[in-house]
Amino acid sequence: MTLSNNSISTFTLLMFVSLLSACAPSTSGQVYSRDQARISHQVFFGTVLEVRAVTIEGTQSGAGLVAGGVLGGIAGSAFGGGTGRRLATVTGVVAGAAAGSAIEKNATTVQGQEISVELDNGEIVAVVQEADITFWDGDRVRVLRSQDGTMRVRQ
Repeated sequence: MTLSNNSISTFTLLMFVSLLSACAPSTSGQVYSRDQARISHQVFFGTVLEVRAVTIEGTQSGAGLVAGGVLGGIAGSAFGGGTGRRLATVTGVVAGAAAGSAIEKNATTVQGQEISVELDNGEIVAVVQEADITFWDGDRVRVLRSQDGTMRVRQ
């Protein structure tokens, strides 16, 4: 395997994980999954008390691990012969799997916010969601609570 084939393998892995990140479930307050459509949500009104920046950890579905392992094995098999080749292949699989898993996790990690809201009924709730809407202390907001207990904050 030449350097250009290694570059192609790396590019292929990165493209695969990028596509995979598009399939990750959304943590946005503005995006509803297919299962959340046409489901009733309780609506509460309240005032934002505090907004804190957080990081929402990425997913590790195993697809990055598998793709990285396969590409690492292919790359490793290009080196040596006999026992050395087998050792290089195994090393490539392990290293590729670790790299693929890390790439998948990093590609699906997003910036989020923890929004503390005092509802008009006096209850205080904190909701963590993707930071795709800007909230400020004192903002009047709607808090939607679904039947499964998940919540989102909307303006």
